[in-house]
Amino acid sequence: MAPNDTIAAIATPPGAGGIGIVRVSGPRASAIAEHLLQARAASHVFHFSTFSDAAGELLDKGLAVFFAGPRSFTGEDVLELHAHGSPVILDLLLRRVCELGARRARPGEFSERAFLNGKLDLVQAEAVADLIAAGSETAARAALRSLDGEFSARIREITEALVHVRAWLEAALDFPEEEIDFLSLPQLAHQLHSLRERCEHVLESARRGVILRDGLHVVILGRPNAGKSSLLNALAQSDRAIVTAVPGTTRDVLRESVVVDGIALTLVDTAGLRESADIVEQEGMRRAREELARADVALLATDTAHAETDAALLHHAGAGAARIILHNMIDLSGEAARVEHVGTDTHVYLSAQRGDGIALLRAELARRAGGEAGAGAFSARTRHVQALERCARHLDAAALRLADRAGELAAEDLRLAHQVLGEITGEFRSDDLLGVIFSTFCIGK
Repeated sequence: MAPNDTIAAIATPPGAGGIGIVRVSGPRASAIAEHLLQARAASHVFHFSTFSDAAGELLDKGLAVFFAGPRSFTGEDVLELHAHGSPVILDLLLRRVCELGARRARPGEFSERAFLNGKLDLVQAEAVADLIAAGSETAARAALRSLDGEFSARIREITEALVHVRAWLEAALDFPEEEIDFLSLPQLAHQLHSLRERCEHVLESARRGVILRDGLHVVILGRPNAGKSSLLNALAQSDRAIVTAVPGTTRDVLRESVVVDGIALTLVDTAGLRESADIVEQEGMRRAREELARADVALLATDTAHAETDAALLHHAGAGAARIILHNMIDLSGEAARVEHVGTDTHVYLSAQRGDGIALLRAELARRAGGEAGAGAFSARTRHVQALERCARHLDAAALRLADRAGELAAEDLRLAHQVLGEITGEFRSDDLLGVIFSTFCIGK
């Protein structure tokens, strides 16, 4: 598969529809358009046409639009055939353009070419896939902001500031005979500190962006009959989990995807945690502990009378999980629905059965997911967060080296931080990284 091949794919989802699109990109797109239209295709103009096979038999009637490169999505010549959305017709059209010199595209190959041709950076290319896969309005808007370049712009701002600090440091190392000791000037340390703070701000935004993209993994835990399944049903607003007075009714992990204030959540109802000789119940509790270990939020279902002793169950949650203690059954205790913050824990008083306080819990979950910042958030991926964390570590190391007057080592840490930032946008990249990223895209995009 040469990089200058002409590629083709069905760009609309599988299944029947009113309209289907076959997309072609590459050096033969113009010749294919001319052959199908029996005329030279003007760029960026829709042409009504009949599409025929090699024998001249009619395949369909529809619209064709030709985009002359570089004014196209991929930066190459691009042809789109808009036909009726029959899978049979679209497959026949795809076969026809392949007969005329194209080959079937790999997943994500159109977006990959847009990236390689400088039409998008790597963050924007990933945002294309995130926009297609968005599970909520907030996630879609966040993906659009990344596609529009908001995330990339913030990375470029950090990079430009980093280049300035590197230039200062390199100049100090290149001219050691100068009377002024540039390494000891407070401006250099101040600029490095400011750079570290800016990196931290973007890192926090990227972490929220990952939640907006992937959703929040919320695990409900507690002892048997604490109301876990009732809570799941109340949040999902449907009877998804079986609720009975018999302890141990839930024996396996039950998942439900919901959208709360525009934020996608995966709710996980788990088996009650207790001592049991039942092999099936033991397996359910083992799975519950596995879910808790990777939870973004751990919801402990309890009541005011047992809250202090049940809190010990939270040690199964991962270190990074937010902890929310749910004082359930306030319809029986007579307490008022409310939210209290005690240290790092949040206490929510509610009744899953009657619905009191459920709105408060939903608001708290949305807050934990960054919902209050959703108006200006951008989508991000785990690899972006990991890269920014590595950048932050290099900046911290450079500050320590500078304090020890090890200028050469500080310069190397800054160089590595610069390279890591380049990996986010694709300035520095490897073929393996591109292969992994674009293989997750849908065919035709």
